[in-house]
Amino acid sequence: MRLTSASLCLASALLTLPLAAWAAEPATSNVATDRPAGQLIPVFAFHDQMPTGITVTRDGRRFASYPRWGDGNAFTVAELKDGREIPWPSKAINRPDIQHPNDALISVQSVVAPGDGNIWLLDTGTLPDKGYAASGQVKDGPKLVAVRLADNTVVRTLPVPPEAATATTYLNDVRFDFSKGKAGVAYMTDSSFTGPGAIIVMDLASGDAWRVLDGHPSTQADPAMVPIVEGRRMTATGKDGQQVVRRVPADGIALSPDGSTLYYSALTGRHLYSVPTATLLDRHITEEEAARTVTDLGEKGASDGMIMDNSGHLYATDYEHNAIHRLDTRTGDWSTIAHDPRLLWPDTLSIGPDGVYVTANQLHRQAAFNQGRDLRQPPYMLYRLDMDAEPVAPENR
Repeated sequence: MRLTSASLCLASALLTLPLAAWAAEPATSNVATDRPAGQLIPVFAFHDQMPTGITVTRDGRRFASYPRWGDGNAFTVAELKDGREIPWPSKAINRPDIQHPNDALISVQSVVAPGDGNIWLLDTGTLPDKGYAASGQVKDGPKLVAVRLADNTVVRTLPVPPEAATATTYLNDVRFDFSKGKAGVAYMTDSSFTGPGAIIVMDLASGDAWRVLDGHPSTQADPAMVPIVEGRRMTATGKDGQQVVRRVPADGIALSPDGSTLYYSALTGRHLYSVPTATLLDRHITEEEAARTVTDLGEKGASDGMIMDNSGHLYATDYEHNAIHRLDTRTGDWSTIAHDPRLLWPDTLSIGPDGVYVTANQLHRQAAFNQGRDLRQPPYMLYRLDMDAEPVAPENR
């Protein structure tokens, strides 16, 4: 067969046509996608400062905390009211006075309304490397502060003594049991990534505090875990320029309704642990004896915040999967109550009179985890899940 120049040109053109010319593109309107769970109700948008903690009182007042991590915070605690963030309990106390740390809020990580008529503020006492007259842990800075809701007055300031808050301590979260001792006890997590994790116990009457499970595997970060968030390894640039995992130990905690069991987990870890509070309150128990009372409850996902409701359900965020899970501690059954792409680093949980609240603060998008580029996109959000959950009643303990 004789090919003309015209037919050769036609054949050459056909060979260079894109694949789409030979076969129709597949329809994509019915392709499966990630399926959300639960219904997030937007409650508050934070346009400036990045929050971590949230607490909601039984009458619906809302408070947030903003640790000083280098963003130049104007305040470290605020009440969320009428769409505004109002420095609380006053503007003056929100100034980090390093010369008078007992009279000022240095850097508040957690705010908790345990139902005793107060909001308790967990002050890390730690400042970032830049932007302030001091850096690192301020002398006598780590403390618990109780502010009376009725009149927004500071009624107690309890410094955490150095035998409990060491030079490397970073106070992260706190739970209360007012049935123990003369005035109750507080359980705090030490989540320092430069020192050992631990549970810190404080007697609220005397202010005495002590460390339990200090360096125990259950309070430490998982040395093999690499968090995967938004499909990427969550690493930071080390001193040698290499990418490293910032491993953070004991972080979220929750207390059973009867006060008999404390649940906790590392931020860099996926296992949930429990320990009898009798172990934590025994000042004479050895570390070996305490270790024998710890129970590994298996994987729950990588969580930041945890909380318990009055029915014995434990709620835990899952920052790797933009989710919140719930454990029925009576049966051991887990369920997922929320999964949503908007839950970009679900941080702290609180139970209010109208459901479960959670902050989503994009923590993993900070510059430290993205080779110096701040990828956060304000607003940071506070969401609510409209569900049947009641906060633990203080009289149950």
